[in-house]
Order: sequence, then structure tokens, then C-alpha cells
Amino acid sequence: MTARRILLVRHGRTAWSVTGRHTGRTDVPMLDEGRVGAKLLGDRLQGLPWSGLPDAEVRTSPLSRARETCELAGFGERAEPWDALLEWDYGRDEGLTPAALRERHGADWTIWRDGPEGGEPVAALMARADEIIAHSRTAGRDLLLFAHGHLLRALAVRWLGLDPSYGARLRLDPASLSVLSWAYGERALERWNDTGHLDAAD
Repeated sequence: MTARRILLVRHGRTAWSVTGRHTGRTDVPMLDEGRVGAKLLGDRLQGLPWSGLPDAEVRTSPLSRARETCELAGFGERAEPWDALLEWDYGRDEGLTPAALRERHGADWTIWRDGPEGGEPVAALMARADEIIAHSRTAGRDLLLFAHGHLLRALAVRWLGLDPSYGARLRLDPASLSVLSWAYGERALERWNDTGHLDAAD
């Protein structure tokens, strides 16, 4: 058995996501804007074609920004926390912006190839993504996951069998909805970085 689909939700906007600071294990709370986005996402998932995903298994990162997104979207009572969904541990690069990281590591550095300084190696992040995919093989139903930008990009990379460096090419916005599924018997990207539900907040 395998999951029919894996639905990915990135948490709502935080002060650090607005400024582009790498937010790993620091438990930064959502902004009010992020809470609105989480509720709009929930409204969307309650409507057609999702209809509340009544048969889906729901998991969330233990960090508050993901848990609150899950709760505001209306799935809190069904969700189980899962450490595999924690964001990348950025080590000494935690809280730094891309500009600050380039100054520290040089213009050729990329986190998807070189990994963070003193943090979780790229291979370890990918191993966690593999753990999630392995679980999906036994689920036999949809998985709905509430988590974080880099972790969810890593999951998509591994789902598609790509090199980790491709994670840099997968933009993923706060309160977005993405879907990993199947096409012609192969793993496929059904939907990516869909934020149409946020148009109501504009």
C-alpha cells in the first residue's frame, strides 16, 4: 500500500519569514497575517474538492508555527506531532538572511549542497524526508502534513528522485498548499506552491 497523495502545507507567515531569516528550530510565532492565511487555507480544504479530507492522516511539526497553522486550518484535533517534520537545523546559520550567509560563506555557497555551519547535514535532512516517504508507503490513504519551507522542499526533491541541489529551485511560500501524487505509475508533482486561497486576504 502507498499514500494516494501527500498534501504539504507550509506554516503561515512569521516575522522571520518576512525578512528571509533562516528559521530552523527557533520557535518563532506566526504574525496575525500568518494566522489569517492559515484560516483561509483551512476554508479551502473544507470546501470542494477536498471536503475536509475526512480519511486523511494528519501530522504536524511540533514547532508552534506549524501546530497553530494546523489548528487554525481546522485539523488540530486530528493531528499527531511528528519530529520528522521539524525544520532543518541550521546550527550557527540560524536566523541569518541570504545576504548574511553569502558574506559568511562566500558567494558560491549554497545550503542545498554545502549544508549549514554546525547544523544538520544535507544527507541527514534527506534521510528524514525518506522516513516520511517510507511511512507513506504503509499509509494507504492521503497524508496531510503541516511543516516548514526547507523540510517540505526536501520532501519534494526526494519524492521526485532528484539531487538535493534541486531544492533551491522549488520556491515555497507561507500558507501554501502543495500535493505530491502519481502520474502513469510514477511519482509526480500534482500541485506546487498554490496560494490561491490567500487572494481573499488581498
